[in-house]
Amino acid sequence: MNIFERIHVQGFRRLHDVDLPLKPLNVLIGANGSGKTTILDVFTLLSASASGDLKATVSDYGGIDSNLSALNSVAGDKARFARFEVDKSVPNYAPLKYAISLKPSGTSYEIPDESLTQHSDPSKPDPMKYIESIHGRVHYFDPGEGRLVSPEWEHDSHESALSQVSRMYQEPNNFRKGLASSTHYHVLDVGMRAPVRLPQPMREAHLPGKDGEDLVSCLFWMREADPDRFETIEDTLRVGFPGFDRLNFPPVAAGTMAMTWKEQNFKHPFFMHQLSEGTLRFLWLVTLLYSPGLTEVTLLDEPEVSLHPELLSVLADCMREASTRTQLIVATHADRLVRFLRPDEVVAIDVEDDGVSTATRADALDLDDWLDEYTLDQIWQHGRMGGRP
Repeated sequence: MNIFERIHVQGFRRLHDVDLPLKPLNVLIGANGSGKTTILDVFTLLSASASGDLKATVSDYGGIDSNLSALNSVAGDKARFARFEVDKSVPNYAPLKYAISLKPSGTSYEIPDESLTQHSDPSKPDPMKYIESIHGRVHYFDPGEGRLVSPEWEHDSHESALSQVSRMYQEPNNFRKGLASSTHYHVLDVGMRAPVRLPQPMREAHLPGKDGEDLVSCLFWMREADPDRFETIEDTLRVGFPGFDRLNFPPVAAGTMAMTWKEQNFKHPFFMHQLSEGTLRFLWLVTLLYSPGLTEVTLLDEPEVSLHPELLSVLADCMREASTRTQLIVATHADRLVRFLRPDEVVAIDVEDDGVSTATRADALDLDDWLDEYTLDQIWQHGRMGGRP
């Protein structure tokens, strides 16, 4: 699996200058307000940059000006721009490197610079440039021409050149598609009228949906088309809930189906609206993490919400397995979840005295002696990893 190897953020909220190596599984720990969710939001912005939704996403975040780092909280000084860089591995070649800057301009923003490069030939001092944009002057490498050319289309200055270049080599195009597919999952809504609790229209679904709106369809499709995967999900549920027996899918009306949860000691099954919040969230998480349609990057915010502590070891195993098929970036407050992780899977986010955040991978710290006597969550609680609990 080709992964994003590094992300570098400058001038965005508390992330004034954070350069973070990435691995297949990245679990971000730290106090409230330390910047964990901000890292997920940065990936969402980069995904929007690749998919042509940058303007709408920046608007959803309240504009670039309101998200710039405060360099001096007393004077109210802000960074002049936000810059985002991300590197992605390419088999047998140097990584692809993408960078984009956003700067306030009136009530909106401008893109002062953007690039997509690859330094594949070490004998040449300059990297291969697939995209180069400086103050709106866009050039991209046209494979047919064999050189950098200006766009022949009307360029939208509020969207990235990455999302608008139509002809690129396969690897840069795969980079764009992979980044654009990145999906951010927030805490699942499990209110009584939430989509996850209601009967759902039947359709082929390879993911359960951000709001669980396709959970029934996804599980039913897997039972029919991929029974081994469906059996793995049911086996995982039995580990977490020893009394669980099976899932059933009774039809409700033409084209609509419900789902029931059958337990061994109960004659009648439970419908979705009867399940507890923790049971529903765990069912959705397990289905998501075993889904065949996982995008290249999956962003999970606080997956531990409502889960019994004993379920967190199962969740950690599910995340580790999923990270062989998608790059996972997870923000959590749960020290019990950290107990079941390895140092190479954990990133500690701290806030310094000046109010800006730092990010440190736990495997970069000297924890071997501590791990001889303590679990990873205990080391975190003792303050040896940073990312104050």
